[in-house]
Amino acid sequence: MDEKTATRERILHAAMHRIKHYGYGKTTMAEIAADCGMSPGNIYRFFEAKIDIAEAMARMHYADMQFELAAIARRKDQPADARLREILFKRMRDNFHLVAENAKILEVAEVLHVERPLFANEQLAHERVFMAALLEEGAEAGVFMRSDNYVFVAEMLQSATAKFAFPQLFSQLTLAKLERELEGVLDLLFKGLYTRTA
Repeated sequence: MDEKTATRERILHAAMHRIKHYGYGKTTMAEIAADCGMSPGNIYRFFEAKIDIAEAMARMHYADMQFELAAIARRKDQPADARLREILFKRMRDNFHLVAENAKILEVAEVLHVERPLFANEQLAHERVFMAALLEEGAEAGVFMRSDNYVFVAEMLQSATAKFAFPQLFSQLTLAKLERELEGVLDLLFKGLYTRTA
Protein backbone atom coordinates (compact mmCIF):
# COMPACT_ATOMS: atom_id res chain seq x y z
CA MET A 1 0.00 0.00 0.00
CA ASP A 2 1.47 3.37 -1.00
CA GLU A 3 1.65 6.34 1.38
CA LYS A 4 -1.25 8.21 -0.23
CA THR A 5 -3.56 5.18 0.09
CA ALA A 6 -2.44 4.59 3.69
CA THR A 7 -3.13 8.23 4.59
CA ARG A 8 -6.54 8.10 2.93
CA GLU A 9 -7.42 4.98 4.92
CA ARG A 10 -6.19 6.59 8.15
CA ILE A 11 -8.45 9.60 7.50
CA LEU A 12 -11.37 7.34 6.69
CA HIS A 13 -10.98 5.25 9.86
CA ALA A 14 -10.64 8.38 12.01
CA ALA A 15 -13.77 9.82 10.40
CA MET A 16 -15.69 6.59 10.92
CA HIS A 17 -14.74 6.53 14.60
CA ARG A 18 -15.77 10.16 15.13
CA ILE A 19 -19.00 9.94 13.10
CA LYS A 20 -20.09 6.76 14.92
CA HIS A 21 -19.61 8.59 18.21
CA TYR A 22 -20.82 12.15 17.46
CA GLY A 23 -22.84 11.79 14.27
CA TYR A 24 -22.32 13.12 10.75
CA GLY A 25 -23.77 16.58 11.38
CA LYS A 26 -21.64 17.24 14.47
CA THR A 27 -18.39 16.10 12.86
CA THR A 28 -16.20 18.63 11.04
CA MET A 29 -13.35 18.15 8.61
CA ALA A 30 -11.10 20.08 11.03
CA GLU A 31 -11.87 17.58 13.81
CA ILE A 32 -11.13 14.63 11.54
CA ALA A 33 -7.85 16.27 10.51
CA ALA A 34 -6.92 16.82 14.17
CA ASP A 35 -7.67 13.17 14.95
CA CYS A 36 -5.19 12.24 12.21
CA GLY A 37 -2.56 14.77 13.31
CA MET A 38 -3.00 16.69 10.05
CA SER A 39 -3.75 20.28 9.18
CA PRO A 40 -7.36 20.93 8.10
CA GLY A 41 -6.12 22.07 4.68
CA ASN A 42 -4.18 18.89 4.13
CA ILE A 43 -7.22 16.63 4.53
CA TYR A 44 -8.83 18.21 1.46
CA ARG A 45 -6.08 16.69 -0.68
CA PHE A 46 -7.68 13.32 0.06
CA PHE A 47 -11.40 14.13 0.37
CA GLU A 48 -12.97 17.22 -1.21
CA ALA A 49 -15.84 17.33 1.30
CA LYS A 50 -17.30 15.53 4.27
CA ILE A 51 -19.92 13.90 2.02
CA ASP A 52 -17.06 12.22 0.13
CA ILE A 53 -15.92 10.66 3.40
CA ALA A 54 -19.47 9.48 4.09
CA GLU A 55 -19.65 7.89 0.65
CA ALA A 56 -16.27 6.21 1.14
CA MET A 57 -17.53 4.78 4.45
CA ALA A 58 -20.63 3.42 2.75
CA ARG A 59 -18.56 1.99 -0.13
CA MET A 60 -16.46 0.02 2.35
CA HIS A 61 -19.59 -1.36 4.01
CA TYR A 62 -21.27 -2.29 0.73
CA ALA A 63 -18.13 -3.85 -0.75
CA ASP A 64 -17.97 -6.24 2.20
CA MET A 65 -21.68 -6.94 2.06
CA GLN A 66 -21.77 -7.52 -1.71
CA PHE A 67 -18.86 -9.95 -1.38
CA GLU A 68 -20.76 -11.97 1.26
CA LEU A 69 -24.06 -11.92 -0.65
CA ALA A 70 -22.41 -12.92 -3.92
CA ALA A 71 -20.76 -15.84 -2.09
CA ILE A 72 -24.22 -17.06 -1.02
CA ALA A 73 -25.44 -16.76 -4.61
CA ARG A 74 -22.51 -18.88 -5.89
CA ARG A 75 -23.00 -21.71 -3.41
CA LYS A 76 -24.63 -24.88 -4.69
CA ASP A 77 -25.74 -26.39 -1.35
CA GLN A 78 -29.35 -25.16 -1.67
CA PRO A 79 -31.81 -24.47 -4.48
CA ALA A 80 -31.77 -20.99 -6.02
CA ASP A 81 -34.96 -19.86 -4.26
CA ALA A 82 -33.57 -20.74 -0.82
CA ARG A 83 -30.34 -18.85 -1.53
CA LEU A 84 -32.26 -15.84 -2.83
CA ARG A 85 -34.28 -15.78 0.42
CA GLU A 86 -31.05 -16.09 2.42
CA ILE A 87 -29.53 -13.13 0.57
CA LEU A 88 -32.52 -10.87 1.18
CA PHE A 89 -32.75 -11.82 4.85
CA LYS A 90 -29.01 -11.42 5.40
CA ARG A 91 -29.02 -7.98 3.78
CA MET A 92 -31.86 -6.86 6.03
CA ARG A 93 -30.49 -8.36 9.25
CA ASP A 94 -26.94 -7.10 8.71
CA ASN A 95 -28.06 -3.54 7.99
CA PHE A 96 -30.55 -3.62 10.86
CA HIS A 97 -27.82 -4.68 13.30
CA LEU A 98 -25.38 -2.12 11.87
CA VAL A 99 -27.75 0.72 12.74
CA ALA A 100 -28.92 -0.84 16.02
CA GLU A 101 -25.29 -1.06 17.19
CA ASN A 102 -24.18 2.30 15.67
CA ALA A 103 -27.20 4.62 15.76
CA LYS A 104 -25.27 7.52 14.18
CA ILE A 105 -24.75 5.49 10.99
CA LEU A 106 -28.40 6.09 10.12
CA GLU A 107 -27.57 9.78 9.77
CA VAL A 108 -24.89 8.92 7.18
CA ALA A 109 -27.40 6.79 5.28
CA GLU A 110 -29.98 9.60 5.30
CA VAL A 111 -27.45 12.17 4.05
CA LEU A 112 -26.27 9.87 1.25
CA HIS A 113 -29.88 9.12 0.32
CA VAL A 114 -30.47 12.84 -0.27
CA GLU A 115 -27.09 14.12 -1.47
CA ARG A 116 -25.81 11.09 -3.43
CA PRO A 117 -28.86 9.27 -4.79
CA LEU A 118 -26.84 7.70 -7.60
CA PHE A 119 -24.73 5.89 -5.02
CA ALA A 120 -27.69 3.71 -3.99
CA ASN A 121 -28.50 3.00 -7.65
CA GLU A 122 -24.95 1.85 -8.21
CA GLN A 123 -25.12 -0.55 -5.26
CA LEU A 124 -28.44 -1.94 -6.48
CA ALA A 125 -26.93 -2.52 -9.92
CA HIS A 126 -24.12 -4.59 -8.37
CA GLU A 127 -26.64 -6.62 -6.41
CA ARG A 128 -28.79 -7.26 -9.48
CA VAL A 129 -25.92 -9.11 -11.18
CA PHE A 130 -25.93 -12.05 -8.77
CA MET A 131 -29.67 -11.90 -8.16
CA ALA A 132 -30.32 -12.20 -11.91
CA ALA A 133 -27.86 -15.10 -12.11
CA LEU A 134 -29.74 -16.88 -9.29
CA LEU A 135 -33.09 -16.31 -11.00
CA GLU A 136 -31.73 -17.72 -14.25
CA GLU A 137 -30.20 -20.69 -12.43
CA GLY A 138 -33.55 -21.32 -10.75
CA ALA A 139 -35.34 -21.18 -14.09
CA GLU A 140 -32.91 -23.64 -15.65
CA ALA A 141 -33.51 -25.99 -12.69
CA GLY A 142 -37.28 -25.76 -13.23
CA VAL A 143 -37.94 -23.87 -9.99
CA PHE A 144 -38.65 -20.40 -11.41
CA MET A 145 -40.46 -19.46 -14.59
CA ARG A 146 -38.25 -18.59 -17.51
CA SER A 147 -37.81 -14.94 -18.43
CA ASP A 148 -36.46 -12.97 -21.36
CA ASN A 149 -34.85 -10.54 -18.91
CA TYR A 150 -33.66 -11.81 -15.52
CA VAL A 151 -32.06 -8.45 -14.70
CA PHE A 152 -35.52 -6.86 -14.97
CA VAL A 153 -37.01 -9.54 -12.68
CA ALA A 154 -34.19 -8.92 -10.18
CA GLU A 155 -34.88 -5.18 -10.34
CA MET A 156 -38.55 -5.77 -9.58
CA LEU A 157 -37.59 -7.99 -6.62
CA GLN A 158 -35.41 -5.17 -5.34
CA SER A 159 -38.26 -2.69 -5.75
CA ALA A 160 -40.67 -4.93 -3.88
CA THR A 161 -38.22 -5.47 -1.01
CA ALA A 162 -36.73 -1.94 -0.84
CA LYS A 163 -38.16 -1.35 2.65
CA PHE A 164 -36.07 -4.24 3.94
CA ALA A 165 -32.73 -3.29 2.34
CA PHE A 166 -31.92 -0.67 4.97
CA PRO A 167 -34.93 -1.01 7.27
CA GLN A 168 -34.45 1.87 9.72
CA LEU A 169 -34.55 4.32 6.82
CA PHE A 170 -38.16 3.28 6.22
CA SER A 171 -39.65 2.05 9.50
CA GLN A 172 -39.23 1.72 13.24
CA LEU A 173 -40.34 -1.91 13.40
CA THR A 174 -38.49 -4.48 15.46
CA LEU A 175 -36.36 -7.03 13.65
CA ALA A 176 -38.87 -9.79 14.47
CA LYS A 177 -41.68 -7.81 12.81
CA LEU A 178 -39.52 -6.99 9.81
CA GLU A 179 -38.62 -10.66 9.43
CA ARG A 180 -42.31 -11.59 9.50
CA GLU A 181 -43.09 -8.97 6.86
CA LEU A 182 -40.20 -9.97 4.60
CA GLU A 183 -41.20 -13.64 4.85
CA GLY A 184 -44.75 -12.74 3.80
CA VAL A 185 -43.62 -10.50 0.95
CA LEU A 186 -41.24 -13.17 -0.37
CA ASP A 187 -43.93 -15.85 -0.13
CA LEU A 188 -46.18 -13.71 -2.36
CA LEU A 189 -43.39 -12.77 -4.77
CA PHE A 190 -42.07 -16.29 -5.11
CA LYS A 191 -45.56 -17.65 -5.83
CA GLY A 192 -45.48 -15.46 -8.91
CA LEU A 193 -41.99 -16.64 -9.85
CA TYR A 194 -42.38 -20.37 -9.32
CA THR A 195 -43.23 -22.65 -12.22
CA ARG A 196 -46.61 -24.33 -11.92
CA THR A 197 -44.93 -27.61 -11.06
CA ALA A 198 -42.42 -26.20 -8.51
